[in-house]
Amino acid sequence: MLKVGIIIGSTRQGRNGEAVANWTYDFATKRNDNVEYEVVDLVNYNLPFLGAAVPEAEQENVAASAKAWSEKMASFDGYIFVTPEYNHAPSAVLKNALDYLNPEVNNKAAGFVSYGSLGGARAIENLRLILGELQVADVRTAVTFSLMTDFVNFSEFKPADYHVTNANQLLDQVIAWSGALKTVRVEKATV
Repeated sequence: MLKVGIIIGSTRQGRNGEAVANWTYDFATKRNDNVEYEVVDLVNYNLPFLGAAVPEAEQENVAASAKAWSEKMASFDGYIFVTPEYNHAPSAVLKNALDYLNPEVNNKAAGFVSYGSLGGARAIENLRLILGELQVADVRTAVTFSLMTDFVNFSEFKPADYHVTNANQLLDQVIAWSGALKTVRVEKATV
């Protein structure tokens, strides 16, 4: 059975990411693809900016959090990153969390569900470049929610029905690529 993590890429107060991630999770699990989905919230990981000075009293907790984040991400075969678009890019907290990783995510697949004034498309394009450096294969289809049309007052999530087509294509692609890349990881492990 494949395991796919749905990563909430924002920790801001009042964020829309949790509602979008929950919608993604509910949509995915109703498909009965024989895939185990799990929502992973960056709020639960204390990851200071990579390389920043950490007070001695906090170093043990930060190290434990970084280890937990690494192990959680290593446990998945693929990912769906739920990302906001802030200033034409993904959130700094998501970029920073990805900076903590490398071999844990190599040869895995990722898809994107985004939201923003233009549906978060520019955040996705940034993430494609970042994940390429981490040897993560990103899929073509994304689900992009507009703050103007998929949210009431920019905060109450009410997605339009037409997103279902892209959501199905996104999941089909993430599942296919995650399954294919799992064989690459197994092959590399036996060599």
